[in-house]
Amino acid sequence: MLLIENIKLALSAIRVNKMRSFLTMLGIIIGISSVIAITSIGDSAKGAVSKEFEGYTANMYIMINWEMVDEYIRDDDLFYEEDIQALKARFPDQVRYAAPYGGASSETKVGRLKGKLQMSGVGADYFRYDTKNKIIYGRGINKSDVAGDKDVAVIDVKAARYFFNKEDVVGKTLPVTILGESLDLTIVGVYKQEDSVFSNLNTSTDYSCFVPYSITMQPGEGSSYVNIYANENMDQTKQAEDFVKYLNKIKGKQEGFYRYETAESQLGMINNVLGILSIAIGAIAAISLLVGGIGIMNIMLVSVTERTREIGIRKSLGAQTKDILTQFLIEAMILSVIGGIIGTALGIGIAALGMTIAGVGVVVNPMVILVAVAFSAFVGVFFGIFPAKKAAKLDPIEALRYE
Repeated sequence: MLLIENIKLALSAIRVNKMRSFLTMLGIIIGISSVIAITSIGDSAKGAVSKEFEGYTANMYIMINWEMVDEYIRDDDLFYEEDIQALKARFPDQVRYAAPYGGASSETKVGRLKGKLQMSGVGADYFRYDTKNKIIYGRGINKSDVAGDKDVAVIDVKAARYFFNKEDVVGKTLPVTILGESLDLTIVGVYKQEDSVFSNLNTSTDYSCFVPYSITMQPGEGSSYVNIYANENMDQTKQAEDFVKYLNKIKGKQEGFYRYETAESQLGMINNVLGILSIAIGAIAAISLLVGGIGIMNIMLVSVTERTREIGIRKSLGAQTKDILTQFLIEAMILSVIGGIIGTALGIGIAALGMTIAGVGVVVNPMVILVAVAFSAFVGVFFGIFPAKKAAKLDPIEALRYE
């Protein structure tokens, strides 16, 4: 009953001084809302990035470890078709797709329209495994295209709209320059990239397309990169380690000469960076909680001074020191908890608004909310102890005489 009475007294004191109470809670509100918003935005960003990587979980690259190259790359350091075929033969159930990774960029012009084309060299059946890019017209790159070094391309639907003002442009040509040679690429397919956070953030004016990797390389030339789609049902890191170990062996290289990079490792690095940023910014935002706590202590000291006669009356009527201490501690805690609740709602609202604008689903961790509210209550207790002790130690006679 005494606890309920103390809560009623605290709420009554807050109601009497609404504006002062709100200003007292403002530091807590800002601190809690900042922490909640930042952590929610960080978790939402992690969720969005993880979703983007879902279609690439089995994708990996094997490449030369440049740190182990003495002066220059030798021909036998590079990957050739026979190396890739040997890898496929050794791991038939794990290697779903493997091809040298080549690339080129070129200015192109159709009529009066000019643009820059970024070309990715891929092997046959690439679009069978790249689930983020869907063929909507025509076909993808096939074995005949690669074996015959054919000047063909599969272009992005955005490029089709820009250069030809329509989507189905199969059979049209694009003039480009690859390895110093002028070519007319025949469009055999049009693909559409799945909408994503990354594509929304991309401000580049370049257009993308895929071509046979064989036309991005000189005849008989090796590649320093191999693009692989592995078995998605098996551990990607273990598979990558097996592939690298085997390639080191058949090419007579010391351990570590070739290295790998998987979609999982890239996702892990991105999540680590996002996590560190969230913690760092959240810690900075949490400083305002300290400021809010000092504000509570300050206003509670003022409250003790204002209510000195009330304390004297309560003590003269039999209230014990612990009763006065509890009363002011509860009042400080209620101020903090109310501020924490308002700050939590505000933080969730800010995160939801920001993620909605970015086109990303908001993720709110319930544990963060519980910790935030509990921490705000702790701040109230911690910074309310000194004013509460001051009130509890007042001499009742002196308190009654206070004007």
